[in-house]
Amino acid sequence: MLKSSFLQPNILIVDDVNFDLVMLTNTIQTAGYIARPVSSARQAVNAIEVLVPDLMVMDISMPEIDGYTFCSMLKKSAATRDIPVIFVSALENPQDRIKGLKVGAVDFITKPFDPEELVLRVGHHLKMYKIQQELELYSKKLNKIINEQIRKLFDEQKNIIRAMVQLVAKEHGNISKTMELVGKNSRILALSLQMSPKYKEQVTNRFIEAIELTAPLYDIGKVMCCHNFILGQEASGENVGTAEKEHVVFGTELLEDIYKLNGSNEFLGMALEIAKYHRENWDGSGYLGLSGTNIPFSARIVAVVHMYTTLNRDEPGWVGSTRGQRLELVNKGAATLYDPDIVEVLNKVHSQLLV
Repeated sequence: MLKSSFLQPNILIVDDVNFDLVMLTNTIQTAGYIARPVSSARQAVNAIEVLVPDLMVMDISMPEIDGYTFCSMLKKSAATRDIPVIFVSALENPQDRIKGLKVGAVDFITKPFDPEELVLRVGHHLKMYKIQQELELYSKKLNKIINEQIRKLFDEQKNIIRAMVQLVAKEHGNISKTMELVGKNSRILALSLQMSPKYKEQVTNRFIEAIELTAPLYDIGKVMCCHNFILGQEASGENVGTAEKEHVVFGTELLEDIYKLNGSNEFLGMALEIAKYHRENWDGSGYLGLSGTNIPFSARIVAVVHMYTTLNRDEPGWVGSTRGQRLELVNKGAATLYDPDIVEVLNKVHSQLLV
């Protein structure tokens, strides 16, 4: 359907009575508008497909498809529902007027019509239609600007996270590969969880993008922790455990300070959740004592991914192992250390994870 590009509004006139059709056409043309007369609803459909009218003047009592039915049809289509419809009919019952307005007409004029009144009403509704179109166009432009600003803000928020990941990777290159794998594997596991009816509403595409971006910051606290632990120098089990707890505390404090300055950054919010709670245990035996579903969902995912992924990396406290060995250790921690539902999904897709 083509939209009208004429300087004068084009008005589609629908009436099966030839005398009335001629009278309406002459009145519309004399007023300076482009008149497009047709004698049935079917002809009107064809005319609309050629060019969408700026307004329609329509009779009600017509064969095959009456005015009420045709108007209802127009209002159900996105392409025609905004076209103003004025009924010009010999029907005089107030209920006929009410019915006409209910099916979507903007006005109702009784035959025999007064030409001056018809022209005034047509002019009024054309002005209202033009205002409506201008408002819709303005709204579309405004929405486009807003969406562009949101996209830019969204990109800026992501860039903050990327810069932080690069900082940690640059400072401690020996764990940069692990950070990358934890991010990618968190995405893979989240995608698999999205397939489950239990999580399909929680694991949105936005969530998946966010967890891939923020999961690498699970150990950001190591930036502030003991370099002996970070750089992989020899440390006792007790020292390693203490350092791990310290990096959780320091990482939390660091991200909390940054989050206070960027409170609208949803990625920072998830990064904070992961850094603070990824060492929590399902049974409540973690550093902060949170248990079960009280542990943020993102942190529960990263906890499982972190264990599975880092077992084959050259990190302090870990040794290389096969997929089967890593999966076995994760399974041993199900319902004690890790969310058993997430572990169950991991068992189905662990071969897809990157190592």
